[in-house]
Amino acid sequence: MASLSSHGSAGTPPTSEDVARAAGVSRATVSYVLNNTRSGRVSEATRERVREAARQLGYVPHAVARALRAGRSGVVLLTAPAVTAGPLFAQYFAELQLALSELGYTAVLYGPTGHRGAEAARRWAELRPDAVLSLMDDSLDEHAVDVLHRAGIGVVVSAGPVPVPGAHALVADQMQVGAVAVEHLVAAGRRKIGVIVPADASLRGFAVPRLSGAEAAASAHASVTVVRQELAFGEAAAARWAELFVQAGADGLFAYNDEYASVAVRALQDAGLRVPEDVAVVGADDLLIGRLLRPKLTTVRMDFTPAHEIAAMLDRLIGTPDRPAETRSYLRTGLVIRETA
Repeated sequence: MASLSSHGSAGTPPTSEDVARAAGVSRATVSYVLNNTRSGRVSEATRERVREAARQLGYVPHAVARALRAGRSGVVLLTAPAVTAGPLFAQYFAELQLALSELGYTAVLYGPTGHRGAEAARRWAELRPDAVLSLMDDSLDEHAVDVLHRAGIGVVVSAGPVPVPGAHALVADQMQVGAVAVEHLVAAGRRKIGVIVPADASLRGFAVPRLSGAEAAASAHASVTVVRQELAFGEAAAARWAELFVQAGADGLFAYNDEYASVAVRALQDAGLRVPEDVAVVGADDLLIGRLLRPKLTTVRMDFTPAHEIAAMLDRLIGTPDRPAETRSYLRTGLVIRETA
């Protein structure tokens, strides 16, 4: 192997030509090896020599240049509102990122910009991704889809409570979350059920369908009523909410999710109510905080389509970008019964 000290002056990044010179091979061979092109013309010993030269030189392939040559970026852009940055989302994103990487894609998470619709899509399109996957992000609408398609991005997928016109859809029906919770509370003998709707407007995309599902489940029982109750996430707000809950005389509570349920249970206990004797409580998401609560929280568990299946779907759509928009469900729910209901 040639000397590695001659690749360029300090501060100048090494090039593939430097790697080729150091490894004693052609630039084409460097391209074959570092782009993982399987070619019988390059032996494993030569591949290792090229990889070692690249490591020692600190050479990293230029993704933009590679994208220009290939005519595609290899980027899958994931858009998400700030509210999704919780433990469930973090775990799912990590799994999806790994699954896409194994298929040769780079997952890029694009956080909220304050823009919606077409204006948000223009910012996404600047990165020229191979696909855009909107994860519970209501800034994607039919106008955004149109902008993306006009920019040459053929694969746009929405993942949320309802499909977005023009995009492929992964539908997570949040109504079933509220319905499962209320059906359990009714079966436990509760007849006046409070349903927490977070005061945070960014959560309404989840909260309103869950409330609708709770109301639909209650409507099947003439003696059951649902009381919508808004709650800001915080100790002082929870104390004021608990006073209103006591005044309403409810004996059951679906608390939107486990985090809100934990705040609500503590506020109810501080107000002198016993859980579950006086008030049965159900959360959602099956988070660790619910298992640490005392009494332990009964919750609605949500199981999403595994990340590797979503990655495989995206790969298939990228390979056939002119396919008509398709819709599939990617959420299953189930009750985890513990001690609060």
